[in-house]
Amino acid sequence: APGSTALWFQSIAGNDSANQTFDVTIEKMRRHAAARRGRFGLYFETGQGADFTNGHGHGVDMVVFESRKYGFARALTADVAKTLSESGSPFQPWVHLNDVAGFIGPEVFRSREQLVRCCLEDIAMGKLHGLTIGLDVCSTLHMDVSLEDLGWCIDQIMPANPAYLMALPTRIDPMLGYLTTGFQDHVHIRSKFGYRVDDRMWAFYQSLGVVQADGSPGPAFADPAAVYVQYCRRRGDGRAEREIRDEAAKRMAEVRSRGVFLAEGHGATPADLNPGLQTEIDRIYHDSRRAIWQEMNASVLAAVPQAVPLSTRSLNRTDYILHPATGEELSDPSQAVLQRLLASRRANQADGPAVQIVISDGLNALSLMEGDQLRQLLAALRSQLLLAGLSPFAEHLLVTSGRVRAGYRIGEMLLGAGPGPGVLLHIIGERPGTGHHTMSIYMTLAAAEVWRQPGKVDHNITKVVSGIAATALQPETAAVDAVRILKSMMSTAE
Repeated sequence: APGSTALWFQSIAGNDSANQTFDVTIEKMRRHAAARRGRFGLYFETGQGADFTNGHGHGVDMVVFESRKYGFARALTADVAKTLSESGSPFQPWVHLNDVAGFIGPEVFRSREQLVRCCLEDIAMGKLHGLTIGLDVCSTLHMDVSLEDLGWCIDQIMPANPAYLMALPTRIDPMLGYLTTGFQDHVHIRSKFGYRVDDRMWAFYQSLGVVQADGSPGPAFADPAAVYVQYCRRRGDGRAEREIRDEAAKRMAEVRSRGVFLAEGHGATPADLNPGLQTEIDRIYHDSRRAIWQEMNASVLAAVPQAVPLSTRSLNRTDYILHPATGEELSDPSQAVLQRLLASRRANQADGPAVQIVISDGLNALSLMEGDQLRQLLAALRSQLLLAGLSPFAEHLLVTSGRVRAGYRIGEMLLGAGPGPGVLLHIIGERPGTGHHTMSIYMTLAAAEVWRQPGKVDHNITKVVSGIAATALQPETAAVDAVRILKSMMSTAE
């Protein structure tokens, strides 16, 4: 919609310490709400478990924290309404809340029944708060929820009638790597429950030939090229339809080449994907499940020069997946290794920021084992750091069952002991589900006195370059991007 870029997204939590992880405070959000004078107000995302999984559960039930988020959103809605009223604006406060239920993982929900319960709880609480609350009925690849289970969940949830339902061309999000609702699910929902979209949008669909008045598929249903023809015609394009369709095919091919799914045609019913696309989605799902549970093997150790093996407190891969906090703390033997490493470095303190590279398996050890991409990334990253005048330590710290916060614990021990600022570059296997085995580089810069404070360094001062793979963002390009961002962080800190 015109002007919608003025609508800003924000995740919110149910207590102050968790909100600080998102760099959010009540005062900051109220100032922002009071400045919203246009048609579009605020868009929030929430979800049960966000507080707990970020280490800020405080022993309180997740449902309680979720309800507090809705109270926070309602209060901010009132702030927007007050601003609009006082400024004489004709608009009502346009504030939407999207409940991303199931996004976090099995430490929050492990079964399809638990996911349904969560969605129903949240819809009820959101409506009682008077909010426009919609759902992203989703699941991570390490939950025991399959593609078919997700369809079952939707059928159980939709009688509660959320304000809206998120959707993508398929049930897999190619950016974030998780299961969600697809466009085809909306076709199913309209057929089974008799729901309709906004009347103006429904009329627009009919004008395009996508649907007919009775809701059945129209001649342009599942035919993006036909819709593109209509788009061009309404802009005054007089070319032959065949030429426009050829252009549409070329543009769709370009999008698909970037790993983004586009749905054309359908299967046995209008609510089914075409068989070829469904086969590809099934392949990605099963590959992702394999990647989630894959343990890092000796090939990674052999590929990493001057590797120092470390481990966290996770007992095994299952413990790591089901109890994420165990992957955020280093084991006692690993702490002893770092103490010895620190002692060996004390006599050779270099000028300038201390730079430590850490490598962890994260949620996809296959990303570190895929071809030569990890070695390429390390070589390019070191080269770019040297060109920027930064000298990383020779050792690469290789963490088994390591999450992002395990890197912060390493920084506290090694970088907190130095006289000056410390840089932590954490290469970690990303959550699978995109069709690629990708890595991220998390970049954290802090003064030594900040690193020395346990728990002080967190995601709110960290930046990331993601989607790194030989089949996605090229390792060499990612290294250039990472060091460029790091230099910007250092410039800002001066």
